[in-house]
Amino acid sequence: MSARILIVDDEPPIVDMLAYNLQRANYEVIIARDGQEALDIARQEEPDLIILDLMLPRLDGLEVCRALRKERDVPIIMLTARDGEVDRVVGLELGADDYVVKPFSVRELMARVKSVLRRATPRAEQTAVDVKQAGALTVDGARHEARWRDIELKLTALEFDLLYTMIRHAGQVLTREQLLEQVWGYDYYGDLRAVDAAIKRLRVKLRQAAPEGEVIVTVRGVGYKLSV
Repeated sequence: MSARILIVDDEPPIVDMLAYNLQRANYEVIIARDGQEALDIARQEEPDLIILDLMLPRLDGLEVCRALRKERDVPIIMLTARDGEVDRVVGLELGADDYVVKPFSVRELMARVKSVLRRATPRAEQTAVDVKQAGALTVDGARHEARWRDIELKLTALEFDLLYTMIRHAGQVLTREQLLEQVWGYDYYGDLRAVDAAIKRLRVKLRQAAPEGEVIVTVRGVGYKLSV
């Protein structure tokens, strides 16, 4: 079955352009015109991906993202204004998987959609046994599960892929560019703060399970490494 994508935007030209191109790519499209409608539809329809504008009537995109992240791990791509740098960073820290800056090209948007959906879909090439372990941390790639001792980590698809990549290189320092290439998986149009925001969210969840020490450490001027 094709992925179901919820477009949330109150600008008809943007909605029409997105819907036309997504449907051409065989995605099923649902549309919401304001933040509250987006929440209602997301809860009822459970889309596979949400393309979410930040500037919306009733509830803005940040409020919608915050509310959704408390309920489920649906992938979210945010649409932001060119001068909305602060909102962009806040959106990433709230749990958005990616962002696209308006005005954007159709090619760029479709690349983001494909990449985010790829992360959210189990990999066909993974074997029945794909378990990585480092200290008390266990990551099962086939089951898409991560645990610290007997505590299951509730991760988004992006956070899981990030942790999976880091445990595959446990003890090694990975640069932000390397993480972008291996986790995001395409020619990233944005900046390295997407990595920093995802690492920050992942650290919060790891600290809740492992308060005794830092599982991901920053190597200043280089990148990050898993240290367990």
